Amino acid sequence: MNDFIFADETENVSKPTYKPWKILISDDEKEIHTITKIVLSNFVFENRKIELIDAYSGKETLEILKEQSDIAVILLDVVMESDDAGLKVAREIRETLKNQNIRIILRTGQPGSAPEKDVITKYDINDYKEKTELTTTKLFTTVMSALRSYRDLQTIEQNKVGLEKIIESTSTIMAFKSLKLFSEGVLTQLVALLNLNSDSVIMTKQIDGLSVDMRNNSYEILASTGNFINKPLTDLLTNNIEKLFNKAIKLKHSFFENNIYIGYFKNNRTSINLIYLAGHDTISDTDRNLIDIFSNNVSVAFDNIHLTKEIIDTQKEIIETLSEVVEKRSKEASNHVLRVASIARFLAVKIGLSHDECDKIQMASPLHDVGKTGIPDSILLKPGKLTADEYKIMQRHTTIGKDILGSSERPLLKAGSIIAYEHHEKWNGTGYPCGKKGEDIHIYGRITAIADVFDALYHKRCYKDAWPIEKILELITEEKGKHFDPKLADIFLENIDEIISIVKECSIK
Repeated sequence: MNDFIFADETENVSKPTYKPWKILISDDEKEIHTITKIVLSNFVFENRKIELIDAYSGKETLEILKEQSDIAVILLDVVMESDDAGLKVAREIRETLKNQNIRIILRTGQPGSAPEKDVITKYDINDYKEKTELTTTKLFTTVMSALRSYRDLQTIEQNKVGLEKIIESTSTIMAFKSLKLFSEGVLTQLVALLNLNSDSVIMTKQIDGLSVDMRNNSYEILASTGNFINKPLTDLLTNNIEKLFNKAIKLKHSFFENNIYIGYFKNNRTSINLIYLAGHDTISDTDRNLIDIFSNNVSVAFDNIHLTKEIIDTQKEIIETLSEVVEKRSKEASNHVLRVASIARFLAVKIGLSHDECDKIQMASPLHDVGKTGIPDSILLKPGKLTADEYKIMQRHTTIGKDILGSSERPLLKAGSIIAYEHHEKWNGTGYPCGKKGEDIHIYGRITAIADVFDALYHKRCYKDAWPIEKILELITEEKGKHFDPKLADIFLENIDEIISIVKECSIK
């Protein structure tokens, strides 16, 4: 168990300071308190001394137990303010306080008033002693035996909590599809496992953790904790840490060294995930076993995350390639679909969509004009203004796009179908193809609409020159609540500098 106090880092202390075992003396005779303290004054169990706490009545005993749940042993007198005060306390401990771990040693100077056989049968106590038989040696032996029992119960409880934590945390992190989010989840849960016994530990140190992805002999930070947060890789990847990582790669498994945990997770693709955790002055066998179990659970998950990422990256590349084909056919500005995708994700984040939704709109929005594959070149490539009939034909690209993508059961293509169909709808209901209004227009369509219009105006097309930014901002302001969702228009205008930076970055890719 992690029953130790971390010394302050400013103190040059080589060994941890252990918390004492708490023993409660519950007796109305002061002499009993004095004698017990003398006998147990030099008592040590597993490198930990004891702390003796005094209570002189059943009522005072229960008040102390309510405030201090980590008392290991109670030396409990039967007769105090009443003939059965101690028996009532024993029952309250188990039934009301629900404390099953504390070891109850009943002591009595009047065995006739509470016969041992009756008491052992009726009350959940762990030992029964007459005060006259508790010699120095027997008291020492009794307390030692009780502490061993308490220690074992605590270990069982910690293992139970640890296994519950593993089940809970594994199911939680499995929900993450992003490699970085998954790594953050793994790192967070590993730190939590090392802090399972935090209620009984005073810590002035924090656990420093680092999760990296190694590919082609280079490292990428996936997640960090403690003092490692927001620090560059050059500062974190010290010679010592790199040596430990190299050792894990050579051994091809995780290991502990000098109270440092190195996690090794090899996937079936081209990269290795490595974890470094340090900060505990000692890592117990219990902690090590829990971490080993947890690590075995997430090892396969790391591989699945990489596989999922590969599938998503493939989908994204196919969608971008298809969108580029459409873009080149209509001779629009280079990288238009990438810019719309990046702006759309930015707006999705700002308006508060979930991480999955933001990913989905970024990958699906390049398909907004896929329906243009069904529009004749004579209309699509016409340099001048379209006639009314030609404009009606051009409007069909929304329904064509929906028909192309709508039959798929894949969430990404379903999102693309929504975007293709609704990105020309307007907030006031004057758009096409359905004349939807306000929030009846899907958020994907509303976001893509403003991203698409901005990028189309910002760049030169076959039928127009690029607009100056001032004129575009005037248009968006005028169309707020008409063409565009007013909330999205405000977000767009408030963050225009960042959006222009995104556009410029995408234009040079």
